Amino acid sequence: MNTLEFWTLYIITVAVASIIPGPNMILALVNGMRYGAKISFFTAFGASTSIMIQAAIAIAGLGILLSTSTFVFMILKYLGALYLIYLGIKLFRTPFHIDDSTNETKEKPAFTKLFSEAFVVAASNPKSLIFFTALFPQFIQEDRAGFVHYGLLVLILGFLQFSCMMIYSFSGFKVKGFFNSTSISKYVGKVIGTTFVSLGFGLAFSSK
Repeated sequence: MNTLEFWTLYIITVAVASIIPGPNMILALVNGMRYGAKISFFTAFGASTSIMIQAAIAIAGLGILLSTSTFVFMILKYLGALYLIYLGIKLFRTPFHIDDSTNETKEKPAFTKLFSEAFVVAASNPKSLIFFTALFPQFIQEDRAGFVHYGLLVLILGFLQFSCMMIYSFSGFKVKGFFNSTSISKYVGKVIGTTFVSLGFGLAFSSK
């Protein structure tokens, strides 16, 4: 496989895996609807940073430890599940009417809060580390070993994750008027909150 074919295959594989809806993408969609794509940039940045750290850990070989240690896996799995459930309950109880972005008096969220919230959501699923442990061996070969190659794998992954989350954020921002003009806005927070709670319970009770 030549270099062009190699990187094309890697980019396609990671892009398909990244665009699939999950906790990170749902959070990006929600914050895009609430605050706009510019502010939710920090949501995408926080989640993609966490994902890049997980990818680096997997490449370093710690993913093997996680995949073979039931005790460590279960601790991380339940901690992640509890956080998703907490976040879901919080969203469920929060009114979801989206303020007009032209309102200059509207209180904006702290960028650090958006970053840290997204970082924790992305880090809360230990299966990401397992996935990366299974993914990267397919793209690490003896003739492609080295810091530069490993760094490119992580950077491309982070860029694609960030790009997909911004797509979700922008899409959420574009459709916010629809939610404000219909009664569906009363139920959006409950639906999304329930989704996060379901993801949390699904993570907790899923098999290794």
